[in-house]
Amino acid sequence: MSDELLVTRDGAVLQVTFNRPRQRNAMSWQMYDGLVAACEAAEADDDIRVMVLRGAGDEAFVAGTDIAQFAEFTSGDDGVAYENKMEAVLERLESTTVPTVAAISGFCVGAGIALAAVCDIRVSTVTGRFGVPVARTLGNCLAMNTYSLLVFHLGPARAKDMLLRARLFSAQEAHAAGFVAEVCEVDELDATVAGVVDRLVQHAPLTMWASKEAVRRLRKANLPDGDDLVRTVFGSDDFRHGVRAFLDKTPRNWTGH
Repeated sequence: MSDELLVTRDGAVLQVTFNRPRQRNAMSWQMYDGLVAACEAAEADDDIRVMVLRGAGDEAFVAGTDIAQFAEFTSGDDGVAYENKMEAVLERLESTTVPTVAAISGFCVGAGIALAAVCDIRVSTVTGRFGVPVARTLGNCLAMNTYSLLVFHLGPARAKDMLLRARLFSAQEAHAAGFVAEVCEVDELDATVAGVVDRLVQHAPLTMWASKEAVRRLRKANLPDGDDLVRTVFGSDDFRHGVRAFLDKTPRNWTGH
């Protein structure tokens, strides 16, 4: 693993830390690959009973994918390839046989909320902020699988409110929606997560696996294709403009083309 993704073992728990605090733990391609490897490591060791994901520092869990990487995109097909990679990472995390817990403090946005959504249980500090504000930042869109996650967890009305108004839900709003299981103070996060983990390690592994796998299959049973949406939006002038404006910190001027 690279220094950007720290994987350590703590008894029966595999701890995964997104370690780019200066970038609000924005994900690089290498970090995504490391996360997949961590899932495989958790399954390869029968003594690992739970995997915990967290961001370094208190400012963010994960604040999306590193936007600088999008500057390399030249067509809508690049967007499809990116979203296919994202779906593979999310599928690997969601299908991991051991229970997964997201320990969240601060921003959990973009790819961050997708990673948290495929975890089995989410615990957040009162500073948690959840959303996908791309309608005002980059002008891109999500893969159908990620839209499915938001609708599955939040319902269509809340999901559209989050996406269309590009607003961030507070930890309390996410808890009220059922997305977050527990909310705590910042200095209580470790103890709250430890309480969740302590209960999980006492439970029957195969029973928990069957429960989480059944929920995963139900969510994905009728998932439609959405490559046409991704290809159109990632191939647009608005997306290229949005990426450049984000990196240059200049105003956006959306045209719908």
